Amino acid sequence: MTEPLELSYTTRGEGPPLLLLHGLYGSSGNLNRLARRFAEHYRVIAPDLRNHGRSPHHPQMDYPAMASDVAALLDREGVERAAVMGHSMGGKAAMALALAQPQRVAALIAADIAPVAYQHGHGSLLATMQRVEVARAGSRGEVDEALAAEVPSSAVRQFLLTNLQPRDGGGYEWRIPLQILADAVPAIQGFPDLAGRYEGPALFLYGTASDYFVPERHGEVASAYFPAAEQVALEGAGHWLHAEQPEAFAEAVEGFLRRAYTTA
Repeated sequence: MTEPLELSYTTRGEGPPLLLLHGLYGSSGNLNRLARRFAEHYRVIAPDLRNHGRSPHHPQMDYPAMASDVAALLDREGVERAAVMGHSMGGKAAMALALAQPQRVAALIAADIAPVAYQHGHGSLLATMQRVEVARAGSRGEVDEALAAEVPSSAVRQFLLTNLQPRDGGGYEWRIPLQILADAVPAIQGFPDLAGRYEGPALFLYGTASDYFVPERHGEVASAYFPAAEQVALEGAGHWLHAEQPEAFAEAVEGFLRRAYTTA
């Protein structure tokens, strides 16, 4: 294990600490709407995970490393225990932290993700991004058009384009290290073989229109790692459930946290 990286992050609000972890290709900014709401009652800490946003790049890109980064961030902020909410990749990082250092996690929320391996084609998506000659592009629209041939979803393209930034001398560059992420796809889509269980309060919040968490397929393994976990559906929501149904998502998280802190 390498030394933890010093993550870029934001804080807002006062109260019990709540850590928000974004998903693959994302950043803390993707969770700003939730962060503002949760900051009414919690001290919200929202980092950019390694190789994302403004945080440092490093060739080691796996969940134990991400969990170590997050634990080090809690240390820097003087936080002994925090509730941790993570979406997708961030949810796996949150689970890895809860299993490796359960004493640091007051409550766990995994948003539309399970502690299992997936095959969701991120390798081909990253290859597509690498093929686009963004350094020669005259506008973001040109990059969007180039991506569209292989990424038909406009919503997915716009999400990816949040990582596009102007380059000194003209054109653009990706702020995320595409080759590092491509090399790490097996680790990102997988889940490490971690010993132990997290006995604390946990919530698996999932969208019924997503295949990332299906109780019949994933519920048993989630319960094996997290025996006290609740499994709650957002009807009709897809994988980006926090963006598709922000009010229902926030209400579910807030209700869970109230119960978790009441019984702690």
